[in-house]
Amino acid sequence: MTFYRKAAACAGAGSAAMFLTVSLSVPAAAHGSMTDPVSRVSACYAEGVESPQSAACKAAVAASGKQAFYDWNAVNIANAAGRSKQIIPDGKLCSAANEKYRGLDLPRADWPSTKMSAGGHTFHYKGTAPHKGSFALYITKDSYDPTKPLKWSDLEAKPFVEVADPKMENGDYVFRGDVPARSGRHLVYSIWQRSDSPEAFYTCSDVVFGKDSGAKGPARKATAPTDEEIAAGAGKSSVTHRGHGGDAGTPADKGGDTAKKAAAAPGAATGGANAPGTNSAAEKTGTELAETGGDSATPVIAIAGAAVLAIGAASVFAMGRRRGATGGR
Repeated sequence: MTFYRKAAACAGAGSAAMFLTVSLSVPAAAHGSMTDPVSRVSACYAEGVESPQSAACKAAVAASGKQAFYDWNAVNIANAAGRSKQIIPDGKLCSAANEKYRGLDLPRADWPSTKMSAGGHTFHYKGTAPHKGSFALYITKDSYDPTKPLKWSDLEAKPFVEVADPKMENGDYVFRGDVPARSGRHLVYSIWQRSDSPEAFYTCSDVVFGKDSGAKGPARKATAPTDEEIAAGAGKSSVTHRGHGGDAGTPADKGGDTAKKAAAAPGAATGGANAPGTNSAAEKTGTELAETGGDSATPVIAIAGAAVLAIGAASVFAMGRRRGATGGR
């Protein structure tokens, strides 16, 4: 083999090795959603995207399409930067004004719900791609009517829970909060605003205090997906991020690099027990917080790629020296 053929072989091997390294290092999943109390998008995903059981989820899938619910952990705005109330219009809070998730905004009194009571509660938020940031939880006022589109004025002006960088347990952000007294059907609205990026994530969780009034629709208990449902749906996510979070229909999205990321399935506590550690086995996939706005695998890819290129360059240089010493044979 001549020097040039050897060089080409080394370069090819280096490229293949770097491709393999990148392929193995790119992280899966989008970012997350509330699982206790269960968010609408998580509850409908758990029911089974192909054949949801509740009337509300059937209507939501019909309005949004199935893919929105396979991409359950990506209800976001890429460039929210703490401006959620300014850039999300009334009637579109649950979808974060993202047309892809428009089914989540349907005004109904029969959304799958979590039983809730006043007082201390342990909240769980599945973080499929964790980042530093703060959570703010709002609850609807006594005058809330679930049969009308949700407006900002339906929520209390101040969050009843605010927490920065809560701990993670088995892949969930876990934090405590005191729930205000309510009666009947209400809604908990969460905003997860990252501190390492302008990106924010949003959830609507339907909750019931005491008995659900028949006049406002029957309650269906939101449940976690089974192992079979998780396996069936795990490869069907096609979340495309722009500017590190945000689909094409997201407000204030300036574009940017895109990457398809497969979603991990949510596990959902259903409001009965408040103590941490009640999640299903499928949820126990803890992961560390990302310190910056980039994906956590980015440094790994860069270092590994540089190392492969360096090895290839060294091989070519060594062969060049050998060729010079042997007269080109």
